[in-house]
Amino acid sequence: MNRLWVRLSIVFGLVLIISMSLAAVVMRLNYAYPGIPPPPEVVAYFKQIQQESLVPNPVMALGTLLAVAVVAGIVASRILAGPMSDLEEAATKIGRGKFDTRVEPRGSQEMIAVAAAFNEMAAQLEQSEALRKRMFSDIAHELRHPLHVLQGNLQAMLDGVYPIDEDEIERLIAQTHHLTVMVNDLGLLAQAEARQLPLHMQEVDIAALLKEVTAVYQPTASSRGIDLHVALLGTLPAVIQLDRARIRQAVQNLLENSLRHTPDGGKITITAYQKSGRLFIEVQDDGEGVAPDQLPFVFDRLYRGDTARQRDRESTGLGLPISSALVEAHGGTITAESPGENRGSTFTISLPLS
Repeated sequence: MNRLWVRLSIVFGLVLIISMSLAAVVMRLNYAYPGIPPPPEVVAYFKQIQQESLVPNPVMALGTLLAVAVVAGIVASRILAGPMSDLEEAATKIGRGKFDTRVEPRGSQEMIAVAAAFNEMAAQLEQSEALRKRMFSDIAHELRHPLHVLQGNLQAMLDGVYPIDEDEIERLIAQTHHLTVMVNDLGLLAQAEARQLPLHMQEVDIAALLKEVTAVYQPTASSRGIDLHVALLGTLPAVIQLDRARIRQAVQNLLENSLRHTPDGGKITITAYQKSGRLFIEVQDDGEGVAPDQLPFVFDRLYRGDTARQRDRESTGLGLPISSALVEAHGGTITAESPGENRGSTFTISLPLS
């Protein structure tokens, strides 16, 4: 700001001096060439100077001009630099981790727009920081349980409390498998979110892929009396360019989520159709559903909803976020809808056909 007011003062001073010099030249031209009349405003101004002696000498005139230029420079610099100083101070605070910092929109319309964009960015950073802290807390919670089980059971074996038999070893292996799955899921999710996930694109028969996925889970669904089937609406493209393994995993995660939250005797339908140049895959169930206030968060990593949707120990809590990341890596989108709790839910994948 200190440099700005000096520069503006110089600019204003030069403008005033040049304006006065031009006016004097015009008056002299009028005396030399009476046929060229000067502007009436200039004539009136110089007559006033001559009559009232407002400027007794050139030195005072120059001093007056410089004083006016300095005052104008200071005022203009405060108007221009004030909002910028606010932004600089707020950016410094955010850089130190104070993400609740905001700036007051003031100044010109452009500066008000910049301040509004800055505040929106700060709000998003604050939300991201809160999600990051919650994610690390949830990861620590998820890892703590199987590690405690492993440590406790191994210590019990060493102390002779538990026999070293196949059943106990099998339980320990199950805990290590849970840890392995979680670590792999976190690595996959990190790759996808960093846009570093390799995709092996190939021509895929989507109808055959959905039937194949359904066949894998059909025995589990049948044992619980759940009606699981595929509905192919209209004419689907013969093949579509996809990473077969990634899309299969995305659909499987949605289907596993529905199976966990659909009661025995329920119904799950996988529907595929094309519309407006896009392929849609819906996984719909009549299970527990999702409360409206929780829908925006179902794709967040390790998100915990109400007690009705608490995940069991078989789930890492990363299935839905991974499905979202895999679909977005294909240039698609994934959404969740639910009329409310105990009224089922619908997860929809939308993929571009081209």
